[in-house]
Amino acid sequence: MAKPAQPPSAHFGEDGAKLSYGSYLRLDQLLDQQRLETDAHDELLFITIHQVYELWFKQLLHEVESARDAMFAGRLWWARHVLKRVHEIERVLVEQIGVLETMTPQDFLEFRARLAPASGFQSVQFRELEFISGAKDEAFVQRFRGLTEAEAARLRRRLAEPTLWDAFLAVLRDHRLATDDGDIRRVMRAVAHDRGTYGEVWELAEALLVHDELAANWRARHVTMVERMIGTKTGTGGSSGAAYLRSRLDMRYYPDLWELRSWL
Repeated sequence: MAKPAQPPSAHFGEDGAKLSYGSYLRLDQLLDQQRLETDAHDELLFITIHQVYELWFKQLLHEVESARDAMFAGRLWWARHVLKRVHEIERVLVEQIGVLETMTPQDFLEFRARLAPASGFQSVQFRELEFISGAKDEAFVQRFRGLTEAEAARLRRRLAEPTLWDAFLAVLRDHRLATDDGDIRRVMRAVAHDRGTYGEVWELAEALLVHDELAANWRARHVTMVERMIGTKTGTGGSSGAAYLRSRLDMRYYPDLWELRSWL
């Protein structure tokens, strides 16, 4: 009997002369993106932290979109799977603030003036995450300074497209749980009290709640860090700084899921 044909051996790195670790990750380009404006020692840390945040925001958008689309398609197991990944990334985002806090207020003041009018408020990806999670606000598009046409188009697209909550309501409809009067309270109480029948729906609701909770944790940790760094100073972009951030602390993506605790 003839032996089965063996697959050709794979060649990697130098042996294959195609990709290396550095070329695959484009490290030359990546490590050239930290362009300092001053000689301050901690400016590199500040830039690195925020660039890493933007990379994680990109990944979060990828995962959240996937979770939303999976809910619309009825693939609830996949939606829960990627939302677990979202949760772990969000925990990293919260912990990353501790690295930034190794910078003292004096260290930050060495280069802070050179940042204006740049501001974290202008993070388009962060705002996209809020919009797709359910906290849409058209006013942000008007208030953003220095938006490119491409960035404005991205935000307008997020305002027009379905949110995670829209996808969850579609799941309720698929399970014949939606009502004409939109009484989410009654529907979610039924789900909570019959997890044997609606276990998938309940677990998905809890996954959304964790996403909401971790986003709230990040906002709380962020505002405390800002107060530690600059006190009550105005933000570099002209906002009220910590006062504005504190005004966002009570925001919730899914207030019905939070209120459910009082309905049970």
